[in-house]
Amino acid sequence: MTVEGKRLLEEELKNLTQVERPKIIAAIEHARSLGDLSENADYSAAKERQGFIEGRIQEINGKIARAQVIDPSTLQSDKVVFGATVQLEEEESGNSITYKIVGQDEADIKKNKISITSPLARSLIGKKEGDEVEVNAPKGKINYSVVKIRYL
Repeated sequence: MTVEGKRLLEEELKNLTQVERPKIIAAIEHARSLGDLSENADYSAAKERQGFIEGRIQEINGKIARAQVIDPSTLQSDKVVFGATVQLEEEESGNSITYKIVGQDEADIKKNKISITSPLARSLIGKKEGDEVEVNAPKGKINYSVVKIRYL
């Protein structure tokens, strides 16, 4: 994962442990004070939310522990590798688009961040500026030309 991806996971973990966990504990205590737990919908909902929060905390801790963090700005390569920001030109339409290749947890197509496991990223790995790339997309094959590779 990238440095930014790790930072975002750490922020989410901090929010879950310091904000969400105490809120859900308070909600469970309040629901218990209302009496019969077997028919208490607030208690059931709070316990379910607590299970989700605790599960997510464990998941994030595991990802951070296993992560190999890469700072793209320290990379020097003329080829596309993990962390690269790649400007592409679609050959048919001439439209230009820029994508950053990131880890699965960081991928966000709205921000033009694509997962290293996506078909487009896999097609781009190892390519140089000027190379052509053919990608199998749901709408058929799309041909791109690699215009620029940067490591930001």
